Amino acid sequence: MAAVFLVTLYEYSPTFYISVISLCFVVTAAMVLGWFGFDVPVILRSTDETESNLPTPEKKMVQVTNPFALELGSGPSSVSEGVAVRPRCLEPCVLSCFWGCGVNALQGALQSHQNGPRLSIPRLFEEALQFQYHHCQTFQVDGDDTEERHTQMPAELGVQDFGLLPRERYPLVVVLTLAEPDAREAYNIVSSVTVIHVPDKSYGLSTRTLFQYLLTTQGNMYELKPLFMSGEGARPSTGALDPNQRAPPQATPQATAAPIDGEPSPAADDDNDEDDVDEEEEEEWREGKGRDCVVCQNGAINRVLLPCRHACVCDVCVSRFQHCPICRAFVMESFALSQEPTATQTH
Repeated sequence: MAAVFLVTLYEYSPTFYISVISLCFVVTAAMVLGWFGFDVPVILRSTDETESNLPTPEKKMVQVTNPFALELGSGPSSVSEGVAVRPRCLEPCVLSCFWGCGVNALQGALQSHQNGPRLSIPRLFEEALQFQYHHCQTFQVDGDDTEERHTQMPAELGVQDFGLLPRERYPLVVVLTLAEPDAREAYNIVSSVTVIHVPDKSYGLSTRTLFQYLLTTQGNMYELKPLFMSGEGARPSTGALDPNQRAPPQATPQATAAPIDGEPSPAADDDNDEDDVDEEEEEEWREGKGRDCVVCQNGAINRVLLPCRHACVCDVCVSRFQHCPICRAFVMESFALSQEPTATQTH
């Protein structure tokens, strides 16, 4: 019966016959590829498909407390005028600013932490750098102190820029270490290393953080990388460790902005309102509220997809995709932002 229909169709219109056969072939091939887990357009997938044949592997995480956090301060910054930084620490710490630190010297110091004495105090870090820097400036910071510190190279050094790319020196390396011996024994993380680009005459790119590392008492080194959160007005979370590293911490210390002395102006009132909104958003994020899964729009976002680091799906929807819903990158594995049990969700 099918053969008679095809022959009749061919006699009626050879072009229409070829089109029908081609369409049937494409649909059949798409269904077969989708059944075996290959990526096909969503419109060609079966609506009855509920879960991927290859569930996303879960990366085991270990949560630790990070006593250090560092933010870039306000105001203009340059090699000649200096830079403002704002430390936010859970314990009293020492802020060390190394201007013109050698690239090879810093890499050697980080390697020495893994193979030699732990870089838990500024003196050990200076020795590990072999004093290959132009200027070092230190500040004592209390645990509840969130004021900005302004660091600057002395004018008599005559350093105006660090040359063209590729450079042999980083403009600024900021190191945070715990000031009290008891605190060093209480925390697994002993120091934080932040590499900062500072604009100069040769390279005018605005001030920004290039790299951030955390050094542990076991001699491990973890690189901090942002998590990209979905949702309206979402901003990258700058305090997340690289999830591809072993046993990375998942939290950084949070602190409120320091009050401004004197009578606030209307502009200051607007800034304070924005700070209040930001703090509320951060609190909602830590509590698993305020941001819904981009797939079901019902469950709270609790999964970070690797290696793209998009935090955009809930615990239920993470098993339904082999590609990130945001960037379409292939998902190798994922980890949970919170280990608390979530309520059953209906999709």
